[in-house]
Amino acid sequence: MTEQATVNAGAGPGAPEQAATTSPEASEPSPTSSGWRRPPLTQSQLRMDIGIAVFLFLDSLLVMALSRVAQVFSEPASPTVSVLLLAGCTLPLAWRRRYPIAALIAVATAFVIAGEMAVPETVVINIALFMALYSVGAWEGNRSRAALVRGGVVAAMFIWLLISFFRVAMDPPEGETVTIGPGTLSPMAAWMLVQVLTNVLYFAGAVWFGNHAWSAAQDRAMVAERARQLQAERGLVEAQAVTIERIRLARELHDAVAHHVSLIGVQAGASRALLSNDPQQAAQSLEKVEDSAREAITELHGLLSTLREDSNTETEPVGSLGVERIGDLIEDVRAAGLQVAYQVVGEPVTLRPLLSLNIYRITQEALTNVRKHAGQGARADVRLRYLDGAVELEVADDGGGRRRPIAKTHSGGLGQVGMQERVSADGGSLHTGPLREGGYLVRAQIPLATPTGDDPASPTTSGEQQ
Repeated sequence: MTEQATVNAGAGPGAPEQAATTSPEASEPSPTSSGWRRPPLTQSQLRMDIGIAVFLFLDSLLVMALSRVAQVFSEPASPTVSVLLLAGCTLPLAWRRRYPIAALIAVATAFVIAGEMAVPETVVINIALFMALYSVGAWEGNRSRAALVRGGVVAAMFIWLLISFFRVAMDPPEGETVTIGPGTLSPMAAWMLVQVLTNVLYFAGAVWFGNHAWSAAQDRAMVAERARQLQAERGLVEAQAVTIERIRLARELHDAVAHHVSLIGVQAGASRALLSNDPQQAAQSLEKVEDSAREAITELHGLLSTLREDSNTETEPVGSLGVERIGDLIEDVRAAGLQVAYQVVGEPVTLRPLLSLNIYRITQEALTNVRKHAGQGARADVRLRYLDGAVELEVADDGGGRRRPIAKTHSGGLGQVGMQERVSADGGSLHTGPLREGGYLVRAQIPLATPTGDDPASPTTSGEQQ
């Protein structure tokens, strides 16, 4: 008899099913864990399974009718029994992805009964058994149970095949002899060998394709999970960028306040000294105090307005401050009573906005320190050099003709620490330290190009901090 466990050459399930489009929630087990399950079926997938089951059932009825006409079996099962068994072999496939183990057991049971009762249909039910076996490997979440059930079904099928071989050997068809010995191979023995080889490939293919479909779905879930993690990390990085930008703006706030308050203090002191002797000059000094206060309020307003924003885009330089405004800064310092010489060396080039702002703030901080520490009568020299591929700022003072002690500050990251951070952010170097003949030097050199690559220029700092 022709065994039902053989598979027609092209009777595969086609490409493995696509995973459900519904992505798992973050609370579900990770795809790398043993508790991971494939996403639940969508309505369209369920309708597809029902359609496939109904189509296979109708197709099996057509093949059965044609087989009866062709008289494939000498004593086939009755039409009613055949229809019921064909329904049992095909219709459970409607639940092959929702209840894969139950569907496989139902299909395998009906398959064996159909073979024992000689149902005249062998093509479609082989396809149905293949799909049921494949679905357990592709959709059963408990992998140990999936392997156990498939192993049991395959073992049962091969036992049934061996029993069928034994029957044929005990009662061969008329005119056939079953003799297997050295150098002999009868047609019946060859047919049995073909059945064994075909079934090995049949069941091995169903198991392999099922496992491959599960692994592919797991890989897709891992990719989706990593995409969600990257999205979460991107949100975190954006939030950190906002925080870093606000810290930078807070430093701008410190620099602006320190500069203007220092100017106001010097100008107010000069006004007090001139008030009794030269009221007109004192009034002019008070006007400068008023102007400095207004400018400070304007800068503070711009900074605080930016800090209140939630945008994570890079903030434009506050008040359009940059190297173009260094001349105005020098004039303000001179008006406060400090002698300052300013010189631009080289051919000026357009600087990046943030670099231009940082140079302005470093100049402002250095001159503020000169006013604080150099003493009365000190002279300062500011030089802005445009070098080949870099810009260099140098602020030096003579200390009022005396050697200035080094004041080590611990200002919570401001002062010279702030200058160092500005230079480091642009990949430059900062040198600070006392001069041998008295006074103090601040020199910052910053490359014109934005630092990129795996090994950017490392910023260096020398000298003591004030």
